[in-house]
Amino acid sequence: MAELLKGKPVTDSINERSFQKVNELKAQGITPCVALVRVGENSSDISYEKGIIKRCSEMGIEVHHLLFPDTVTVEEFYKGLDELNNDNNIHAILLFRPIPEHLDNEKARNYIAFNKDVDGCCDKSLTSVFTNSKEGFIPCTAQAVMEILDYYNIPVSGKKVTVLGRSLVVGKPVSMLLLNRNATVTICHSKTDNIEKTASEADILICATGKLEQVNKDYVNPQQTVIDVGINWSEEKKKICGDCLFEEVEPSVHYITPVPGGVGTVTNAVLINHIVEAAASTTTHN
Repeated sequence: MAELLKGKPVTDSINERSFQKVNELKAQGITPCVALVRVGENSSDISYEKGIIKRCSEMGIEVHHLLFPDTVTVEEFYKGLDELNNDNNIHAILLFRPIPEHLDNEKARNYIAFNKDVDGCCDKSLTSVFTNSKEGFIPCTAQAVMEILDYYNIPVSGKKVTVLGRSLVVGKPVSMLLLNRNATVTICHSKTDNIEKTASEADILICATGKLEQVNKDYVNPQQTVIDVGINWSEEKKKICGDCLFEEVEPSVHYITPVPGGVGTVTNAVLINHIVEAAASTTTHN
């Protein structure tokens, strides 16, 4: 039976750092503020928004809302983003994506000011990950993976790591973060031959395919650490499940993150911490 790498203690540790920094900033007369930008009434966006508002309230972070209907014009939408970019009282901007096609997702993710891009989604933020320049913000889920490995003292340097998935949100950035920490990284995807063999030879397996329970016992080995990034709804089981078939993988590895209660909870804590860091950066620029 594997040891579970639970997200809660990692989250508590990150939140403690964030809360301490919020108090330090408030003592300087600065209250961190994040702008939430939502287009339309997508139920998952609204649910995510409520969760962020709750966590920000608990941490003493102010929330500014910019809500648009699905029919918002391109001009009105980008005018709203301009105002947020130029408002010194807004330290962070979080845009719920995807947005309607006529607004251009690619343009929008690069339109947010680099120093306020707490989601780490713009090209400049991603470039900083690939160049290891320590500027901007790392995509939250990719950083959450590293936070878990660090908290549980899982060695990375010199280890073989296989990353399943090549998205800009997780797969590619987490691969670079691991490479920057001297891991030997292999990225696998839907076109990879004999993917099970490659995965099973890794010391650490990062599952970020976005495919419900794709990873079974053939992908793993008994000494392996498995980080399951997936958040998928299983209609059959009527619950949230990961990219791993947990009942097969968990008895076959050394460490594994649960779903839910693993990477997702840490990702949210990383986002909150980014908001606080964005506010703190204003003190060094003034």
